[in-house]
Amino acid sequence: IDPNEAMFAANRKSGDFQNINRNKRSMTLNLKKPGALDILMRMVKDADVVVENWRPDVKTKLGVDYASLAAVNPRIILASISGFGQDGPHAARPGFDQIMQGMGGLMSVTGIPGSGPVRAGLAVADMSAGLYAALGILTALLEREVSGKGQWVHTSLLHAQIAMMDFQMARYLNDQEIPIQQGNDHPTSSPMGLFQASDGVFNLGASGEGNWVRLCQALEQPAWLKDPEYINETLRVKHRERLNAGLAVLFKHSTVAEWVTCLTDAGVPAGPVYTVPQVFEDEQVKHLGVTANLMTGFGKEMQYITQPVTLERTPSHVVAPAPGWGEHTDEVLSEAGYSDAEIRQFHADKVV
Repeated sequence: IDPNEAMFAANRKSGDFQNINRNKRSMTLNLKKPGALDILMRMVKDADVVVENWRPDVKTKLGVDYASLAAVNPRIILASISGFGQDGPHAARPGFDQIMQGMGGLMSVTGIPGSGPVRAGLAVADMSAGLYAALGILTALLEREVSGKGQWVHTSLLHAQIAMMDFQMARYLNDQEIPIQQGNDHPTSSPMGLFQASDGVFNLGASGEGNWVRLCQALEQPAWLKDPEYINETLRVKHRERLNAGLAVLFKHSTVAEWVTCLTDAGVPAGPVYTVPQVFEDEQVKHLGVTANLMTGFGKEMQYITQPVTLERTPSHVVAPAPGWGEHTDEVLSEAGYSDAEIRQFHADKVV
């Protein structure tokens, strides 16, 4: 249900739009037109889930709130995604991912110390809110098998962003530690961060006592295992500057590839830092099959990121590019039981 043909048409050829909207059908329905609500409710009658991301008051004004949907289909699950939540002092505000990164604390812990707040390089709040909504939908579907009833599932970008802060928020709430920017160092683990080799940088993740022992052995530094300032992870975090300086002296003498091989062979997590093009050149990335190619309706072959979850018995496939605006309107209406004459009238009345 998308009223904005101009925006849809402009975005359709972009890689982002194609990636997000592959395997979907597109139908238009103007819920402000007489008769449109009847069409929606006919589809709701046989549906399992309805998803919406209007501002909280819009669905009630349009007559598609949970109570209205449940009156037609008591088993229906309505999933709502909003910026700030369905009620409360900020509920009516418009919201985007950037706003939630700021209000959810993410920007305060991202970046080099002293650089000021920094936006993360991906839409954390947007994507996590969608994932949380999907988890809520699946939970509600499972619960429905027991109760026989649907329910309203709702999340917000703000709540999702705060939840994604995870241990950073727990540090403040329970230990009164205020998280700050740490650059490439981990706030509570050491040594863990970005290190310079002779030909570039790589990531090291020697968190925990087992990894620490293996790291010292791989680097032939037995004295570090007895150093009173490195005896446990808390102390290694406290003396991170000294420890990182010692590692820097060692790491500058060999290449990234040599260190990654040395450390991973020893069982210590380490890896190169890729640019986006380099990601797709990695042999493991190729092996995982993270991309799929499809020919679009506008004559261009495009690449899509595949699902990161593999179901062994029923694997997913990218089978269709993103649709054109309203491309499947007639098809969906026909499936809902409307005749060709009725569908033509809906078009004439600009209901669809």
